[in-house]
Amino acid sequence: MVTSRFWVRTNTISERNSFLGPETRPLRKIRQAALAIGPHAGAHRVAIRAATSIGVPLIILYCMGRMDLSVYAAFGALSSLYGRFHYYGDRVRMQLGAGVIFVSVLLIGTLLAVLDTDTSVRIMTIALVATLVTGIVGGYKWHPDGATFAVFVAGAVATMPGDWINLAQILVVTSAAALFSVLLTAALGLLRTRSWTKVFRPIRPAVFQADWSVAVTVGVGALLAGLIGQTFDDDHWYWAMVAASVVLAGAATTSRLTRSIQRFIGTTLGVLMAGVLLWFEMPTLAVISAVIVLQAAAELLIGRNYGVAMLAVTPLALLMVSLANPIDPEILVADRVFETFIGSLVGTGIALVSAKLRTDERPS
Repeated sequence: MVTSRFWVRTNTISERNSFLGPETRPLRKIRQAALAIGPHAGAHRVAIRAATSIGVPLIILYCMGRMDLSVYAAFGALSSLYGRFHYYGDRVRMQLGAGVIFVSVLLIGTLLAVLDTDTSVRIMTIALVATLVTGIVGGYKWHPDGATFAVFVAGAVATMPGDWINLAQILVVTSAAALFSVLLTAALGLLRTRSWTKVFRPIRPAVFQADWSVAVTVGVGALLAGLIGQTFDDDHWYWAMVAASVVLAGAATTSRLTRSIQRFIGTTLGVLMAGVLLWFEMPTLAVISAVIVLQAAAELLIGRNYGVAMLAVTPLALLMVSLANPIDPEILVADRVFETFIGSLVGTGIALVSAKLRTDERPS
């Protein structure tokens, strides 16, 4: 009986390997990491806070009849995503820092649009943003790591119409949304701990120790992805930069390759969901409701499996952009898949080259 089970097991493995080719140890690690499901870890609390942080500003703008500013409020609300695994004092400090970064990169992107700079200048500037933000986030050990959000914010606003008159309004809306996110985090902390000290006094000292080699790698990857993406698409090249930034955010090669696979497959499937929502041409309130639900879903899934989370993140990002700057759904969907493919491919190539260089530098 034992022999029979052993023969069936080995025969099944042999058949799988003969069909797919031999699975080496590195490939097995990547496959296991891509399919791994992490713990829940109280994600429902993060999801509620994130959904509230983005929902309240959007509803206020809807009541004011200023949905043209909605995407800037959504960008400011991204501050709420930081520090999900940290205690309140560290979380509040982290979110304040993230808010400052988002306002700063939004200002940079808006100025690039207002000054009508050449596309190559915008790409180089955002690549520099990717480098600096990766260094800052990694140096202070923030979570989530990397410059994904900053590149998305700067790239999105850099490709939108801009003028000097709306610049002040944009900064006010983004700052207000970021501040609301921080205040919401503090208020929830006070309700749970009933202690001002625990909420506003960080536990960990703010020690800066950056690995600038990773930051430079991210910047180079974002630059190459943007330049290649721009040759095919003048409007959404920043999505290629975002994808490359995601892939190269970690230092480990396995992590980079895993994230590349998850990013592209998750984005491709998420785009199909986004296409359905966009083609329905839903009323504004319905779009706002979808954004709130998708934000909550993204936070419920992001800690468990990044690829699965992209099923919510992708339509969320596309709906956020479409609220303020409506675009033909077919163009939006096609560009997102193609530019993500370029960015993932560039990021994967740089990850492999970087791993080879590190191997060659090791003493024999």
